[in-house]
Amino acid sequence: MKLRKNLTLQVLIAIVLGIAVGQFFPQQAENLKVLSDVFVKMIKMVIAPIVFFTIVIGFSGMGDLKKIGRIGGKALVYFEIITTFAMAIGIAVMYIFQPGAGMNTNAVKAADVAKYTKEAAASSHGFIDFITSVVPDNVMAAFAKGDMLPVLFFSVLFGLAMAGLGDRVKPVTTFLEKMNEIFFRIVAIIMKFSPVAAFGAMSYTIGKFGVHSLFSLGKMMGSVYVTMVLFIFIVLGTICRIYGFSIIKLLRFIKEELLLVLGTSSSESALPRVMEKLEKFGASKPVVGLVVPTGYSFNLDGTSIYLSMAGLFIAQAYGVQLSLLQILTFLGVLMLTSKGAAGVTGSGFVTLAATLTAIPNNVIPIEGMALLIGVDRFMSEARAITNIIGNSVATIVIAKSEKQFNPNPEDTDMSLQTGSVKEVSAV
Repeated sequence: MKLRKNLTLQVLIAIVLGIAVGQFFPQQAENLKVLSDVFVKMIKMVIAPIVFFTIVIGFSGMGDLKKIGRIGGKALVYFEIITTFAMAIGIAVMYIFQPGAGMNTNAVKAADVAKYTKEAAASSHGFIDFITSVVPDNVMAAFAKGDMLPVLFFSVLFGLAMAGLGDRVKPVTTFLEKMNEIFFRIVAIIMKFSPVAAFGAMSYTIGKFGVHSLFSLGKMMGSVYVTMVLFIFIVLGTICRIYGFSIIKLLRFIKEELLLVLGTSSSESALPRVMEKLEKFGASKPVVGLVVPTGYSFNLDGTSIYLSMAGLFIAQAYGVQLSLLQILTFLGVLMLTSKGAAGVTGSGFVTLAATLTAIPNNVIPIEGMALLIGVDRFMSEARAITNIIGNSVATIVIAKSEKQFNPNPEDTDMSLQTGSVKEVSAV
């Protein structure tokens, strides 16, 4: 009975079974990736509408347009500061541990990374392209494609318009609130399949790359994991303490979403549930609706850490000594490309390719990406988990700074004590 209701336990068991199937039945396991792919597609199916409803309902109830602008501006400033700090930590750790030094690069083949460089070239990563891509050519097309930034842009405009019209659009607000309830009920139904998705994703990963891949390039992987743990518990933990809440309690509150991300290697898979959880934790709907979706493009802490470390790992492997100016140039390019490629599937590796090709004189050999292909999948979970934790912390911080944080002790305590997620109810 407990197993049927405890999503955390179900996902954990699914991950263990996935590892076993991938190890002992590798050929069959590679075909199980479809289970994860279908689940992630189902989640993506509802993300755009939920973001739209959450933002519009929140803004229409807020009324104060200056407050809305202040929340958005404060969130963007916070994002830039934290992601820059995350990249700086990654670079510092790389120079301390030097995981790429002495790496054998003789077997590297440029063809191994050709598909990533091709995708990077096909995607627009320039600053002007990024700005223009935020405004959708067609609103319905943006919703159909699930392009988060254009959807976010339109949702903010729609919400601002409704806030300005006040009570005259109250029937529309009521209708959208009911639609929001329906979509969260859909999320509750989809989430019942999350253990199956975690099983499929883990089976595929182990079946394709083998358990030995977990230990390949161990020093680099260890450096990445250590950096992200330090970032979460020291940097984000300190921020949480300053704003009067505990990083440990927040992690326990969203633990099921973190396990889902671990199983699927996709932070998007948990986005709807994280938004609902953060509201239950105490953040207001307008703050959650604006900060969380925006953070998925502008506050990718885990991705920023990984990309900065991966670039330096390749440089160390090839014996390239980067000057301070070259490091700063690398960081500057990375800050743009990481945001421009936020909506690209497999954005971590594609963004790395885009960054290396954009650096003047190609000082970091792009073919060195082949060194990381075998273990990139295992580091993607760490990236996704760090991203979702970073966005959760950002949401609570912005909510508290705006005095829009009102914790519900009953909901919070119950979740912390039982470790189970209530079925998504009307929001």
